[in-house]
Amino acid sequence: MEATSSRMQTLGQTEINWDKLDKTKFYVVGAGIFTGVTVALYPVSVVKTRLQVATKDTVERNAFSVIRGLLKTDGIPGLYRGFGTVITGAIPARIIFLTALETTKVASFRMVEPFKFSEPTQAAIANGIAGMTASLFSQAVFVPIDVISQKLMVQGYSGHAKYNGGLDVARKVLKSDGIRGLYRGFGLSVMTYSPSSAVWWASYGSSQRVIWRFLGHGTDLKEAAPNPWTIVAVQAAGGIIAGATASCITTPLDTIKTRLQVMGHDKRPSTRHVVKNLIADDGWKGLYRGLGPRFFSMSAWGTSMILAYEYLKRLCVKND
Repeated sequence: MEATSSRMQTLGQTEINWDKLDKTKFYVVGAGIFTGVTVALYPVSVVKTRLQVATKDTVERNAFSVIRGLLKTDGIPGLYRGFGTVITGAIPARIIFLTALETTKVASFRMVEPFKFSEPTQAAIANGIAGMTASLFSQAVFVPIDVISQKLMVQGYSGHAKYNGGLDVARKVLKSDGIRGLYRGFGLSVMTYSPSSAVWWASYGSSQRVIWRFLGHGTDLKEAAPNPWTIVAVQAAGGIIAGATASCITTPLDTIKTRLQVMGHDKRPSTRHVVKNLIADDGWKGLYRGLGPRFFSMSAWGTSMILAYEYLKRLCVKND
């Protein structure tokens, strides 16, 4: 028990627990910071989504041709199709996600302590459970936003319908399919994002500890705290590793989910039908359509998000 306590105190030099945060400041400042990160990385999501829904007859078959086509027809705004819808839903979804993540992480660490696992293993299990739980809670808000924004991202592309904004999408989906239409692909979203979130946070938590150990930071309480730039570098490396790991594992499910969500109202293909068409078009590699943008998105988003998140936590520490 002493060893565990020692580890947690040493980790306290680089990590800030939920009970140490000013929650109001955390939510308000966090909304602004994460909105900025979303603005910077949103175009990658648009490109990834278009690649995933492209048919074998589509001319734009790689990321550069998609970007070129969007800029040619719509200019810069084309790279931000559906952005208003996403940013509106992202704030409540993120509040739910971060609250569930931090509270579950604390409980999970307590749960795994008695098993005397190594520090990286403890971190992987606790962070993985927290990431999966947080994702499950946030999907109720995120999936309808995802359905609407993805339809806006691909409107007029590869035979998809055109809309007059997010409200028009919502109205037409509700008219044709009812509330179920806004939750199309919910099961696959849970199957995609929950494992993806679990893998991401598990990889992040464990890789950080492995890197700290490699750099010679053990559990000696007399050790000086690492300098701020070293902490940032380790967190960034953890974000890249986590994004790369999660994207490689979960891209097939994400591709299937995206195709199901953007299908027209008159088409209701099964998951099996979507998989069959992907394999018929491109073979098994069809399931990895958009892997490049998704790999970049998850690595870039993960690194940017985690640096912003860790900075936010330091900014919102309570004054004792």
